[in-house]
Amino acid sequence: MTLQRGLYTIAGTLLLIGFVVLGLLVDDQAPPVDVALADAFRGQYTRPAGQVADLITNVLGPVLPFALGAVLVVIAWRHRELTALCVKLAVVLMLCRLTSLIAKPLFYRERPREFPDLSYPSGHVVAVACTGFVAILLCAWTRPHLVRLAITIAVAATVVGALCRVVLGVHWLTDTAGSVLAVGGVGLIAATGLGLLPRPRDPA
Repeated sequence: MTLQRGLYTIAGTLLLIGFVVLGLLVDDQAPPVDVALADAFRGQYTRPAGQVADLITNVLGPVLPFALGAVLVVIAWRHRELTALCVKLAVVLMLCRLTSLIAKPLFYRERPREFPDLSYPSGHVVAVACTGFVAILLCAWTRPHLVRLAITIAVAATVVGALCRVVLGVHWLTDTAGSVLAVGGVGLIAATGLGLLPRPRDPA
């Protein structure tokens, strides 16, 4: 168990290092892949594809952590034996969500087009990724048979959310990649520290 905790912590630390390194590398100049995608989707935010993407990100965005937080409150209220679990999950959710708010001023990166706020990492993608991460943990502790489904939905939602932000021209591709690295890093470290990883009945 101790070995597994150490491995989760190391993995989280490596993801956070990757997040910082990526942010430093792209802070001053966008790499070719970012520029190519930005050029490919330039102006799409005013067209049907952009309108659809905008609708999707109204759902796959900052509203999701609040929705999951409300679900955790309901679960804790209706199943008092799960209160401690829900509190720990809420802490992980909050810490992961804070990554974009804390990190953006550290990486003064401009958006692909004129748009309020800074660019790295994407707050929308952070919101989707952290909701998915905590939803997977919730399933792992309460409905283990749903973990694979939760992982599939979380990954798909994160990818779709990231694509929509790129289509809208409000984020570079590397902004979305950095979001996933940040959430994964903070999530693994926080969940391990709170005893959510590994689960007690997981093999040592």
